[in-house]
Amino acid sequence: MQKKHLAAAAAATAFAAAGGAVQAQSSVTVYGLLDTGLEFVNNAGANGGSVTRLSSGNMNTSRIGFRGSEDLGGGLKAIFQLENGFKLDTGNFDGDANQLFNRQSTVGLEGGFGRVVAGRSYTTTYDFILPFDPMGYSANYSWVTSAGATGGRKDGMLSSASNLIKYQGQFGGVKIGATYAFGEVAGSQSEGAKYALGLGYGNGPFSLAATYDRNNSTAAATGGAYDKATSAHLAGGYQASDAWKLNLGYRYYKKTLASGATDLRSDMFWGGGSYKITPAMTLIGTVYYQNIKNVANDADPIMYSLRLKYAMSKRTDLYASTAYAKAKNNQLVGLSRDESGFGNSQFGLTLGMQHRF
Repeated sequence: MQKKHLAAAAAATAFAAAGGAVQAQSSVTVYGLLDTGLEFVNNAGANGGSVTRLSSGNMNTSRIGFRGSEDLGGGLKAIFQLENGFKLDTGNFDGDANQLFNRQSTVGLEGGFGRVVAGRSYTTTYDFILPFDPMGYSANYSWVTSAGATGGRKDGMLSSASNLIKYQGQFGGVKIGATYAFGEVAGSQSEGAKYALGLGYGNGPFSLAATYDRNNSTAAATGGAYDKATSAHLAGGYQASDAWKLNLGYRYYKKTLASGATDLRSDMFWGGGSYKITPAMTLIGTVYYQNIKNVANDADPIMYSLRLKYAMSKRTDLYASTAYAKAKNNQLVGLSRDESGFGNSQFGLTLGMQHRF
């Protein structure tokens, strides 16, 4: 009788252990980032006045997200990610108010072959090129994703897309990636479609990346024609030491208009780096310059951006960011990639705090 009890207890223990092992094969993480600051900007309105305001997402966009994985065996995992960006100062969505998970909403598979996801996400161009921006995914003050140009247009990369399938794989020092987003327009496979290709390489202190993307408009003109925006990027980085890191980047941009008007062309150049003054304090500086083509009296704007960041802990930073932008020929220019300019120059200063969880 005692042997039966011992056998039953052993079986129960084994079952519980097995159940615990199965449970351990799946994981879900809740994460987020909160970023806000007090910002002063001149030439901030039609009357040319200055403004002092509480701003959100200065160094990085405030967000909350959920990501998880399940071990399917044989080195294969099911993965998902849901991520919402929001304005910390108002509580509003950052972007389209109808998009709950406006940054990421994907499900996919990951294994030795790499990672494939489907849904809404950032493109291969964004994934490969943004790490070479010394200001690091910053809304204030960076022009790597897009910049104000003559006539108020934005000449930038294809940053994110809905209805996409995205692949990325790492094989030694070589990284490859591809994105395709369906246009989902009846009768046309190409209208509204978007795609991006990327190739990266890293070896010791050196790293390089090159991308190409196309963004087809859904605003069809007479005869079914649509605007086509193309960009190509080349970027490189050098980790000179534990303290010094340098980055350079270039963007070719061309937009062919369905109306038959002159193509919109520009070239973007940026360069800068970061220096760790102490293990907790980092100084970051970058220069962005955009050369506008095919336009008389063009803006050719330039921006000088500087940030001092102090790490209070692994999760909390204090920072001070400042920038000055200038355009030629009395054209308009703005510091932010998200806002229009109201003068031919603009100065901004932000004192902020960021916390990650």
